[in-house]
Amino acid sequence: MSANTFDHTRSDTCTPSRAARELGLQRGEFDLAVQLGHVRTLPDAGGGGGRLVERAELDRLRAQDGFPDSLSDRVRTVGTVDGAALLDVPAGRFTRLARLGLLVPVAFYVNRYRTVVWLYLAQELTQFAADADNAHLLKGRTPETLRSQLADGLDLRARNWRTRLVGCLLRQADDPWARAGAVAAFLAPVEVADVVKDPYERARVNRCRPALPGQALPGASSGHLAERITTAQDADEIAWLRSELATFVAEARALSPATRPAPRRARLSRRPTARPIPPMARTLTGAVRPPGGAAAPPDWGAELRRAAAEHMLQWPRTSPALPALPTTLRNHGTGPTPPRSTRRLRAWLRRGSPRPAEV
Repeated sequence: MSANTFDHTRSDTCTPSRAARELGLQRGEFDLAVQLGHVRTLPDAGGGGGRLVERAELDRLRAQDGFPDSLSDRVRTVGTVDGAALLDVPAGRFTRLARLGLLVPVAFYVNRYRTVVWLYLAQELTQFAADADNAHLLKGRTPETLRSQLADGLDLRARNWRTRLVGCLLRQADDPWARAGAVAAFLAPVEVADVVKDPYERARVNRCRPALPGQALPGASSGHLAERITTAQDADEIAWLRSELATFVAEARALSPATRPAPRRARLSRRPTARPIPPMARTLTGAVRPPGGAAAPPDWGAELRRAAAEHMLQWPRTSPALPALPTTLRNHGTGPTPPRSTRRLRAWLRRGSPRPAEV
């Protein structure tokens, strides 16, 4: 038997894990490269719901100048400390710039202390530091307008991350249902149900929802943090996602309506034919209604005497004579019964026992 009997992928494609090894990337870096559009994928035709990479795409990436370092540099991420070192600013200033939305994170994770750690592309931070328009943000005093926004609690890191990921997922979507699922992934279930009223269309949208980062985090607190980050919070952001969801569902409905179950045909039950009820026989206890009057109450004594008379007529006249009752039974209850003699019993016992031999 061939070793490729159970291999459902084509010879000109490979799985993401195999593609990551051939490109010299870790699996997380490969997923980020796909998310950013550096590596093109196609849906799995086998129905598994995953993605595949063509061999031609791997050959294109290998032919680029500086491979594999050039591809690794484009997906290299850093945290707050390393990012501040790239910008040559303190970590506090780096965090304030990220909260203001000037630095957009590309990923996140929850550490063992249940703290959200944001990751940024090192290439984007280098470009931000090289831009002369951002020099006043890296050195000197932060402008007053920006400080007032920070004092009001402004934090755009999660929202900017969601906006970037929505754009990446929409670029990968192949049909309107997939685009609707990508938008619905960032809305609360109650919002999706309010926009998509039809239950069959809503089920189709939920099947097309992609798996977002952090949804499989262990622990209730970590899962709650990830859910809060991946779900839209601001009113204007929710309104925009709802509008996009309604538009994509309308396009998908016109292109390929959601599958619905076949209507059930009502089964005709054959009712039995009505039959006439036979009249009831006359009984001895039936009430007799005299003509022109109310029903008289039945005479139970007369009925019983008549039934007894009919029964006695059917008894045979020449019946054998019954044996006479013993005197003891006839006198039962008239007085005390004398004790019975045991003389006959002793005589019977003597007759049954052998006599002793005479000497």
